[in-house]
Amino acid sequence: MSNVDLEADRAKAVAMPLADYNVADPILFERDTVGFYFARLRREEPVHYCPKSRFGAYWSVTKYRDIMHVDTNHKIFSSELKNGGPTLIDGRESFERARFMAMDPPKHGVQRKAVTPVLEPPNIARMEVIIRKRIGELLDDLPRGREVDWVDRVSIEITTQTLATMFDFPWEERRKLTRWSNVAMAIPESGIVADEASREAELIECYQYFKGLWDERIKQPVKNDFVSLMAHSPDMRDMPPMEYLGNVILLIVGGNDTTRNSMTAGVYALNKFPAEYAKLKANPALIPNMVSEIIRWQTPLAHMRRTAVVDTELGGKQIRKGDRVVMWYLSGNRDEEVIERPDDLWIERPNARQHLSFGFGIHRCLGNRLAEMQLRVLWEEIMRRGMTVTVTGEPKRTHSNFVHGYETLPVEVH
Repeated sequence: MSNVDLEADRAKAVAMPLADYNVADPILFERDTVGFYFARLRREEPVHYCPKSRFGAYWSVTKYRDIMHVDTNHKIFSSELKNGGPTLIDGRESFERARFMAMDPPKHGVQRKAVTPVLEPPNIARMEVIIRKRIGELLDDLPRGREVDWVDRVSIEITTQTLATMFDFPWEERRKLTRWSNVAMAIPESGIVADEASREAELIECYQYFKGLWDERIKQPVKNDFVSLMAHSPDMRDMPPMEYLGNVILLIVGGNDTTRNSMTAGVYALNKFPAEYAKLKANPALIPNMVSEIIRWQTPLAHMRRTAVVDTELGGKQIRKGDRVVMWYLSGNRDEEVIERPDDLWIERPNARQHLSFGFGIHRCLGNRLAEMQLRVLWEEIMRRGMTVTVTGEPKRTHSNFVHGYETLPVEVH
């Protein structure tokens, strides 16, 4: 977007009555202008009610501490599917959304625990050796001095390779995982799927494919991959088909969309803040802290939704039982009262890990250490090669209020 367009959108956000605000409109995220609206809400009405949207009525929670309150009080704010689930799109209306992220205790903890061995530190350490080799090969294969799409050539490929390993998924068909991740989170006007029926048809194909993998693994001794662990778990082996699909989609999206968009965000942000890029080149020891800062700056999942199960008060507003309550992590990570210079990428930021991007409480991101490791290794290998990645044009952003990401980013590698 041009500076003129951005200023026009900023002026619109200032002039519009707060009563007319609908920050869940995906076009605001695609245009990268939703931050203007969030900034005003944080100043003037941190807990805001939108009475009408395509998703129904909802409350927006935009301040860091209020989001923490909602995220850590699951007895007041439920993720349970029967109450609507964890996203603005009502889970009761979407067939694949039965998954442990859409559960409250005790079932949530039982199912989550079943798949955690794949993501325990010893296994992540073993995977790092493999991932480092793959990343090195990908970087070495990039053409020098010629424009390429960083999203497709690097971000998607790294994360899809890792997902294939965690699922023990057929290697030559690993891009199916990317497609299913995109389809699962798509809304019709995004261009990814034609309509809801098309989306559901593709996800049924996903289920049938993973059902075949389940049938193979159940006949074999248990292995340390997601499908095998679910198939052999006493608490998951009798899951209904759509609950199995829901958990598969959760693990695919969690391992794919979030990490790949942070990998792209790092390149984009360092080009926007060249002084930080210079710091990184001068001192690659900053990479671990920079990884946390990139994840904060990007916030790859823009929101999570809860449903109030009792009447409660938040930010001086009365929340009624049954109300949708949306935690805008993207806004909380820009809260000026908690985060210094929130709009800047600051790779030496003190307490960089204290961001909201992974959530808090019982639903804190299961694969956060794996995501951080992949980002760290990517930047270690870029620096080890003395590579400079230069952005050559603006990114095409995702048409979504949930996955905050990039469809393309043109770059040249030198």
